[in-house]
Amino acid sequence: MAKTLSFAAVHFTVAFGVGYLLTGSVLVGSLLALVEPAVNTVAYHFHERVWNRIEARRASAAARHTIPAASCAGRRAAAYGVRASASAA
Repeated sequence: MAKTLSFAAVHFTVAFGVGYLLTGSVLVGSLLALVEPAVNTVAYHFHERVWNRIEARRASAAARHTIPAASCAGRRAAAYGVRASASAA
């Protein structure tokens, strides 16, 4: 929790500093320090949802293209004209 609070303090300080340096206004810097993290939190939520969908599609595609090991052993044996043993199948 300490690390999270520390990062939040750094985040607010940077947002305020950038807003103040760009505008020279304490008000704008303060508003930016409050609004920017809130907008980032919402953006992060949607980013995670999209990323989870991408990972799920990749996992699904990988599962469809995976050949079971027993199937591979049987195919190799057939390719060399050897009968696969019962333990390999």
